[in-house]
Amino acid sequence: MTFFAKTKDYFQGAASELKKVVWPTKKQTIDYSIIVVALSLGMAVFFGVLDWIFSNLLGLLI
Repeated sequence: MTFFAKTKDYFQGAASELKKVVWPTKKQTIDYSIIVVALSLGMAVFFGVLDWIFSNLLGLLI
């Protein structure tokens, strides 16, 4: 099999697999994005509070 035949076969297979993909709806995409942003903000606040607590504790020890 030549390089060009292998390349053509690869792209045909990739296109075939992409047709099997079940893409999320617009609403699902928005919902998932909101969840990711909310969890990211929650984690940032959580770690920010932990950092503040540990900084104050370290300040008391020094």
